[in-house]
Amino acid sequence: MRVIALVEGQSEERFIRELLAPSLGKFGVGIVATTCGRPRTQGGVPAWAKAERELVRLLKQDTGRYVTTMFDYYGLPGDWPGRRAAGRQPSYADRAHTVEQALQDRISASLGGDHTRRLVPNIQMHEFEALLFSDPEILAKVLSRDVDSRWLTQEVARIAGAFGTPEEIDDDPVTAPSKRILQLVPGYEKVADGSIAASRIGLRMMRRKCRHFDAWLRRLVALGGAGGGGGEGK
Repeated sequence: MRVIALVEGQSEERFIRELLAPSLGKFGVGIVATTCGRPRTQGGVPAWAKAERELVRLLKQDTGRYVTTMFDYYGLPGDWPGRRAAGRQPSYADRAHTVEQALQDRISASLGGDHTRRLVPNIQMHEFEALLFSDPEILAKVLSRDVDSRWLTQEVARIAGAFGTPEEIDDDPVTAPSKRILQLVPGYEKVADGSIAASRIGLRMMRRKCRHFDAWLRRLVALGGAGGGGGEGK
């Protein structure tokens, strides 16, 4: 089963290519990532009109392919379907689900149900970096080039321990996951360092700590006919 993921930027593209693709491939699911036509050096969530055009194009372009998404709730513009309603939801999971259902409804209204059965919307809560807090020790080791590794491990663990799950780390512009990392390690490079940390932490740990992320992967695994319970990968 072929899947194309419309994603936010380079970090997500690399994450899918290096971690998700090899893992999902074992279950008969081939996945590749693409962005909304922006230069590869840019990131950020596009306005809804641009994202909608791209989702519609990808769904119509290949009727034998599924389409999924990997965007951050943290960075969604207010014009995205469900974004304002999601802000009134009490839990992080409800916020993500609200936007995902709104995406499904909006694309269904544009294309009809036959196309949108192939849409697997996924909204992360608070940036790609939230997944990296699944293992504070490994994240700290990757980033401790210029700082004391024991101190950094303690600080990263302190941040992770303040939340029930890494997916709950808040979305304030100053204290979002990537901003917290930059405060500790000013030289943090989102694409390179994030990719190394993700690879060393592995999907198994991320799925164990991040339930919404795990649910997304279960849906993708199920597309290959292997059922949604496996596919934890490395």
